[in-house]
Amino acid sequence: MSSTLLSPAATSPVAPPAAAASTPEADAQRALVGLIGAGIQRSLTPAMHEAEAAHHGLRLHYQLIDLDRIGGGATRLPALMAAARDIGFAGLNITFPCKQAVIPLLDGLSADAQAMGAVNTVVLRDGRAIGHNTDGAGWRWGFERSLPGADLSKVVLLGAGGAGSAIAHALLAMGAGHLVLVDADAGRARSLAVLLAARQPGRVSASSDLTAALRSASGLVHATPTGMDKLPGLPLPEALLRPSLWVAEIVYFPLETALLKAARSRGCAVVDGGTMAVGQAVGAFRLITGLEPDADRIDAHFRSLIAGRGHG
Repeated sequence: MSSTLLSPAATSPVAPPAAAASTPEADAQRALVGLIGAGIQRSLTPAMHEAEAAHHGLRLHYQLIDLDRIGGGATRLPALMAAARDIGFAGLNITFPCKQAVIPLLDGLSADAQAMGAVNTVVLRDGRAIGHNTDGAGWRWGFERSLPGADLSKVVLLGAGGAGSAIAHALLAMGAGHLVLVDADAGRARSLAVLLAARQPGRVSASSDLTAALRSASGLVHATPTGMDKLPGLPLPEALLRPSLWVAEIVYFPLETALLKAARSRGCAVVDGGTMAVGQAVGAFRLITGLEPDADRIDAHFRSLIAGRGHG
């Protein structure tokens, strides 16, 4: 991979790239896009991208490239990336377990992807593959849309994995006064805290005591799989929730998780996980197609898809 570093604006889901309308994909009025990852058959990303493209007069085909189906795991990534270049894909979304593994196969990274050490979107254009990360910006878009002006004086982030890392970067960029990282793997929380504190001294810490961390917190972000259909339940005791604490979720299968139900019942302001999913898609669509998506339209479509699957 070359050392090319793109400007932060290139990853923002609110600012279109320069000269977007003249991209080859838009001019040709058709595009081939894909998602590489494992266990992705239920993804709503293809439907969101294809529907939004149709509104722009763009014939976009979104192909799922499921490593569980083709076998070989992330070891297949070099061949898949080479094939995507040769076939003429306009771009790719990248998910588990390939967000780090794809980096050596790229020609450059955006500032966000470089900072997070992970890629979730690859733009293939003019013979080059550039990696971006819309996870953090996508979460920020959804959060600020749902809870504008939320108190960020002390935020507890439960989960320091890939999604948690992206959200941590976003929260610090948003001006969070203090960010406390909590994870079942205490070492992972400490490692991320050290990394972030090197860039933001005095604003990040790790804790193994969730109860103590939440006692004076203004907000909680939940970034673990707990609450998903396949892993139901609460990620913390309901008694820790109080009306002065806002709660943001990243799980969206189901959209109304046990955590959100409990938080609502205790008077907390809440943000569901669908906002991050939509924010990611908005940013990726803009990067790959060069077209300006209608975020409200994508959000409405996403929620209709969730309702249709009985996960509202």
